[in-house]
Amino acid sequence: MRRLRYPPWLPLDPYIAALLGTVLLAALLPARGAGAHVAGGASTGAVALLFFLYGVRLSTREAMDGLRHWRLHSTVLACTFVLFPALGLAAHVLVPYLLTQQLWTGLLFLCLVPSTIQSSIAFTSIARGNVAAAICAGSFSSLAGLALTPLLAAVLLDGRGAGFSLDSVLGIVLQLLVPFVAGQLLRRWIGGFVLRHKKVLGLVDRGSILLVVYAAFSEGVVGGIWHLVTPLRLLGLLLSEALLLAAMLALTSYGARRLGFGRADRITIVFAGSKKSLAAGLPMATVLFGAQAGLAVLPLMLFHQMQLMVCAVIAKRWGRQAEAAAPTATSAPGTPARGVLVHSSSAARGDDSA
Repeated sequence: MRRLRYPPWLPLDPYIAALLGTVLLAALLPARGAGAHVAGGASTGAVALLFFLYGVRLSTREAMDGLRHWRLHSTVLACTFVLFPALGLAAHVLVPYLLTQQLWTGLLFLCLVPSTIQSSIAFTSIARGNVAAAICAGSFSSLAGLALTPLLAAVLLDGRGAGFSLDSVLGIVLQLLVPFVAGQLLRRWIGGFVLRHKKVLGLVDRGSILLVVYAAFSEGVVGGIWHLVTPLRLLGLLLSEALLLAAMLALTSYGARRLGFGRADRITIVFAGSKKSLAAGLPMATVLFGAQAGLAVLPLMLFHQMQLMVCAVIAKRWGRQAEAAAPTATSAPGTPARGVLVHSSSAARGDDSA
């Protein structure tokens, strides 16, 4: 089975490759006319299904149990919805030197979306951090993002290309929040079935995101927005995002230490507070940006891949340091290795859902 896993040394994980392939397909064969209406309707339905499954899988009891660690969760939320947006606003100084106004708007939008869940848990486990806290922190961030991301977008993106209005709020409520709440209400009856078939439903998750990407980028191609992105601008975007990620990793690490958190909690704060969710951000972008969604989500897609690659290296290094510091901490050396292997494969797939 190990030979069938994705080779960790490859620079691009399969799911990101699938996302890029979907973008290429949209560029070569965009949905037009009636096809665009079909793709848009299918994308809307897929997003609703995606958030319904999120609601079914999120354990309300586990989330409530995690409230006792309120300092850690408050720190992660502050990093996600205060520090990140502040850095995104400060990045406006890079316009027009590294970024165009449209790319900066996309960069600012990625700073507003919630943190990841699965990859935060995976990297925290690899680094020997507080996994239980990572589960709760990612869940709280996702829940808070349903309300905070649209509100922050209303304040920070108004007049910058986002079609924010009362209709946008209603669209997010109907397309994202209502299915999520429905999933929570039905969890008692169908939660067991969903958890037993989580691998199959994971394909539904990723397939839904691919459909959203195709519809968004098709609309962008038909609208003629891609002449705004040159190879030099893409390089500038990558450099800007590298600076953003480095700043967040440094600030979360330094801030968690100054706030007096222990090593395990600091690891959780670094991984949960420095990353952004592609799965949550893409559907919100399609509602907020409309025809400009393709260009708006490009920074988020690139940042998602960058954070996985960088955090994987950091997590493995911290994990080795923990093992070296406490070589006798586990009585069954083989057990942690298997756990790390499972979480590593989850992170490599880029799956940031619960």
